[in-house]
Amino acid sequence: MDHNELCQKVLDLVSEVRFSGILNSRGDLAVGKNREDSGKLLSEDEVKMSVHYTFQRWTSIQNLAHKIGKEKTNITEFEKVTLISVLLNDGNLLLLSSEPGANYMEIISKVKQLIPDQ
Repeated sequence: MDHNELCQKVLDLVSEVRFSGILNSRGDLAVGKNREDSGKLLSEDEVKMSVHYTFQRWTSIQNLAHKIGKEKTNITEFEKVTLISVLLNDGNLLLLSSEPGANYMEIISKVKQLIPDQ
């Protein structure tokens, strides 16, 4: 599935998702889509910092993958937002941010249904 299409489908499917993006294996945000009606919490530079920190965490935990397996999903809850990352079959990460208090397990379940062979 095309990454742009996937990110848009996620936003269309789950109203609590504020942002949907693709982080590639080089640490670049290849695609990023915001929900039109949601206010931005971070500036562009702060978004880049957040993506950088996510990439650092993701690459660091891969050092243990030979023991514990590949990371499938990561959830980080903050007071104002929940950040979710889902490993895609092509090795990229699907990044999501959702409203605080949203049922992130339900969001993950719905999103995984959109991803072929997930």
